[in-house]
Amino acid sequence: MSTEKINYPATRKGEQIDNYHGTEVADYYRWLENPDSEETKAWVEAQNKVTFGFLEQIPARDDIKKRLTKLWDYEKYGVPYQEGDRYFYFKNDGLQNQSVLYTLKNLEDEPRVLLDPNKLSEDGTVALSGISVSDDGKYLAYGISIAGSDWQEWKVRNIETGEDLEDNLKWIKFSGASWTNDSKGFFYSGYDAPNEKTKLEDVNYYQKLYYHQLGQPQSEDTLVYERSDEKEWGFNGSVTEDGNYLIISVWLGTDSKNLVFYKDLTDSKSKVVELIDKFESSYSLIDNDDNILYFQTDLNAPRGRVIAIDIKKPESKNWQEIIPQNEETLESVGTLNNQFVAEYLKDARSQIKIYDLKGVFVREVELPGIGSVGGFEGKKADTETFYIFTSYTTPGTIYRYDLVTGKSTVFREPKVDFNADNYETKQIFYKSKDGTQVPMFIVHKKGIKLDGNNPTYLYGYGGFNVSLTPSFSVSSLIWMEMGGVYVVANIRGGGEYGEEWHQAGIKDKKQNVFDDFIAAAEWLIDNKYTKTEKLAIAGGSNGGLLVGACMTQRPDLFGAALPAVGVLDMLRFHKFTIGWAWVPEYGSSENPEEFKTLYAYSPLHNLKPGTAYPATLITTADHDDRVVPAHSFKFAAALQTAHDGDAPVLIRIETKAGHGAGKPTAKIIEEVADKWAFLVKTLGIDEVKF
Repeated sequence: MSTEKINYPATRKGEQIDNYHGTEVADYYRWLENPDSEETKAWVEAQNKVTFGFLEQIPARDDIKKRLTKLWDYEKYGVPYQEGDRYFYFKNDGLQNQSVLYTLKNLEDEPRVLLDPNKLSEDGTVALSGISVSDDGKYLAYGISIAGSDWQEWKVRNIETGEDLEDNLKWIKFSGASWTNDSKGFFYSGYDAPNEKTKLEDVNYYQKLYYHQLGQPQSEDTLVYERSDEKEWGFNGSVTEDGNYLIISVWLGTDSKNLVFYKDLTDSKSKVVELIDKFESSYSLIDNDDNILYFQTDLNAPRGRVIAIDIKKPESKNWQEIIPQNEETLESVGTLNNQFVAEYLKDARSQIKIYDLKGVFVREVELPGIGSVGGFEGKKADTETFYIFTSYTTPGTIYRYDLVTGKSTVFREPKVDFNADNYETKQIFYKSKDGTQVPMFIVHKKGIKLDGNNPTYLYGYGGFNVSLTPSFSVSSLIWMEMGGVYVVANIRGGGEYGEEWHQAGIKDKKQNVFDDFIAAAEWLIDNKYTKTEKLAIAGGSNGGLLVGACMTQRPDLFGAALPAVGVLDMLRFHKFTIGWAWVPEYGSSENPEEFKTLYAYSPLHNLKPGTAYPATLITTADHDDRVVPAHSFKFAAALQTAHDGDAPVLIRIETKAGHGAGKPTAKIIEEVADKWAFLVKTLGIDEVKF
């Protein structure tokens, strides 16, 4: 597919050369790491002018946006849950920029708006980033994020009156709020105030755990725990349901291994006790029965199991196994109806199994089909709960579940303007380069011809133990309405098959992830779903790295590439905000051996001058303080310089937005419309009809 040659904005080439363990590496666009310089701002404006100039010329763009807006406009409900004598749930009327939090005392009552984030800003760029309701149902602690930043500000609202108290907590990041049972205050984790000018780039170290008492200024909050000798440790404090213990999970970067400390809240003079003091496995508290703590862990069980630890006899020889490791991967466990409710993944789709507190299997919850579930929240004695079920062709439907009878009934079913019967989903398994079997979901309209001519969108992530499970999206539905094939590859690095699957795609094994994705593309071509000219690859964040690595390793294989908010400079990612926390996953360029691995696949450093790269639309946001936009800026500058072909290589830079969380609906629809329009043009989709 040929297109007119584009005149890309000139990007000044600097002279920065770094020496890594004897290897000299040029970093010509280092100056783009400063997002606030006048030169960077002018560059952003010039790039957006070219990109939007290209997108505005695509006739199908308006039709796609109209159809997206029409389909998106349906009621979306969150899973209801109960605190005190009230129920709470989120709902979006359809096109609201942010979902609204409602409360009611009985499910038959008229719901009342408790918090409408759409009223926090005119353009919907202030988002709710976390909520926590006090045990008595009287107070709501809530966090807000401005323009997509990871920095949060927490406030407290009186649920009965709907008015905010004077409490206002700042410089909180990577934290929730956990109330004490007396509802007088909550625990949270925060950082020292950053430099106001560089707060979106500076590294975040020395997180501290605090207790905030209602009515007191933040300056008087009690420091519960800190470690001045461990700058990278983070703390997540949660109060047990009985209110007796504060459980402190100590995290180190994005590694799933954690420590567990606790504090006896029944004794005001109690010290923090180190229960698990080595980073060897992951431990997630499920519940407690007095001094017995139940944990989900991957200790000696890469697919997960449940153990019990008696804190009066804490030695590991006294730990008891309650639910052994299964063939499926254990995702999460809760307690309801005095039973364990365990969510498993079987080949990347949800299964729910119920066990008694001794670990004896009771039943499997019958789900409506092959898909993903969320919910099953509640207290230990609750006999009913709610869950949401979704699949690639099923919008999120809320079910009420009776834990005594085992019966599910539909509670809320969204109405979307499409017919699910017109589409089919299949799961296949293909061989990767080293012979590993990898699962892949393929979704499309029924009756497509396998003649190699279908526009195909291949999506992946492959990292940080994250599992990609079936879920409904208006965006992918539009693609399929246009005749496209939507594909998700469950590649290594994710959590689909437990910790071994994750470990097979990190550090010096990261190439497995790219090999898996490349093999998925080759399988789709070999099996006549598509061909190179019609195949697009996409992914965001760590998935943006995936796309960047694959398009630089195999530029001949793909027709288009869409790396979103990607980690693209693998030698300097650890120098910004929370990037240091990804070292357990990627390694660090400061380590000579790990440098070699990173340098071999780092997308920024593997662009080769004179190469024809696939049509590329890089997307990022100017306020992304998770994966700073410098990654995408530098990659775009280097790609435009190296590229020797007619396919467009563009960057779309969203303003007043961050890594993606809390992005307003209006911005999401615009971005999706631009993405599909770009593929209509570059993959040569002849006609768009809805």
